[in-house]
Amino acid sequence: MEGGVRLRAGASKGDVREKVWDYLEASGLADFPRPVHRRIPNFKGASHAATKLLGLQEFKAAKTVKINPDAPQKNARFLTLEARKTLLVPTPRLRTGLFNKIVPPSGATKEILRICATSQGIKEYSVPVGLDGKARVDLVVVGSVAVSEKGWRIGKGEGYADMEYAMMVSMGAVQEDTPVVTIVHDCQVVDIAEELLDDHDLTVDYILTPTRTIKTNCKRPKPQGIIWHKVSYEMLGKIPILKSLRHREKQTGKDVTLLDEHSDWASANTPAVLNEKAMAEITRPQAAMGSAHIGQHYVESDSLSPRLEGSGMITTVYVGNIPPSVRVSELKCALREFHATPLRLNWQGAQHRAFLDYKDKATAESAVSSLKGLSLGGNTLRVELAKNQRNKGQVEINSHK
Repeated sequence: MEGGVRLRAGASKGDVREKVWDYLEASGLADFPRPVHRRIPNFKGASHAATKLLGLQEFKAAKTVKINPDAPQKNARFLTLEARKTLLVPTPRLRTGLFNKIVPPSGATKEILRICATSQGIKEYSVPVGLDGKARVDLVVVGSVAVSEKGWRIGKGEGYADMEYAMMVSMGAVQEDTPVVTIVHDCQVVDIAEELLDDHDLTVDYILTPTRTIKTNCKRPKPQGIIWHKVSYEMLGKIPILKSLRHREKQTGKDVTLLDEHSDWASANTPAVLNEKAMAEITRPQAAMGSAHIGQHYVESDSLSPRLEGSGMITTVYVGNIPPSVRVSELKCALREFHATPLRLNWQGAQHRAFLDYKDKATAESAVSSLKGLSLGGNTLRVELAKNQRNKGQVEINSHK
């Protein structure tokens, strides 16, 4: 942009971000929350730029619109609700799932809809949409730190917008031709060198600014799904729903090897990593393990384990909302996959639940974190520490009936 952000030759993505953030602040264009550094920056004129959505045929035709939760897109969220379209907003940092569906109260006034479009309103008027919500997104609106007229985009550097889109592809929620729109200030439209882009970077089809609507005609392909070899164990731990997607894609035969899958670092630092003894307990033939089938109950444990026989350290995890179609072998496979192998598995299929015994509270809490968001047989499982813990690894199950 002439007289605006000036980039040196060979600027990195980080350089571009810093230049844009600095310029917005120095020129008085930045808006609350301040400073805009490390954020999708809010800017003066953001609400007006969002009104250009109303002129897009793709917006008019859309029934379901996904919009990021950042401040500069607040008016875009309001306009979507006012047009009586379904609004999906990603959960913050994808910690508790992928989407929240905003559900305004019946007969909501314009003022209530404006509240629904705020971060507080998203918390109060939303319901989660899981992997099995069959969401179909007709239009995607993302925030950007910088974008080029060719449709090349740079975010704030944490990769969440790219990951959200890749996850939507994996879910079947977006198609190759689903349009992507970004809303930015004119000064954020800059020249971006193509060599800065990677195959996981999301591109955009429309750029809306306070003064322009830019159709990019971008030919660069959008991400075709999650690129697992670029996903680390750390990211898998931070984004629970990513684990469920990985498990689902592995079941279809896809290569889901992670970035640090075979590294010593991953083995040493991943929470609830499988040890040889735990692996043996899950994979050993049943006849050698003191297994028991009693009606719909199934208990698998090492009967010689001193922890199970005499220790009060055992902590139990409750797993609920298990569909009738799911077999114990599927849960065991998921436990191995997510590095959450217990000392004992108490399967109660008729009651749609299971109990997992771990050696101590820290290991159990790590397993809960690893399994959160896990989906089996079309249901997102309920995973939490059992409400009543007893000595010798026993658990009072009545509170979970």
